[in-house]
Amino acid sequence: MDKVKKYEQIIVALLNDYAGIKKSLTPNIKSQVVIDKDNHHYQLLSIGWNNGKFVYTMAFHFSIINDKIWIQQNNTDSMIADELMEKGVPKSDIVLGFVPEKVRGSEGFAVA
Repeated sequence: MDKVKKYEQIIVALLNDYAGIKKSLTPNIKSQVVIDKDNHHYQLLSIGWNNGKFVYTMAFHFSIINDKIWIQQNNTDSMIADELMEKGVPKSDIVLGFVPEKVRGSEGFAVA
């Protein structure tokens, strides 16, 4: 299996796992996994109403660029890069896209 397909399967499974977690404090908020396979973008959104306010938040945004997984956004407390590594993605294939380029790689992750 080629690397992009493998990484796509890992990301989609991870997002679906997180989407399946029910939040008892916000029962009207629904999780949506958004997948753009053509451009290799993968997101997990939370959408709905809570206490009279519309909620639209992005929990995760991943991209696959040049055979590497870019974590573009992580708005959770989860150590998502560690979870990717537990699923077989080498640290050298994970880019912390939300970290400024000049300090990227200082923790052993890919620079780009």
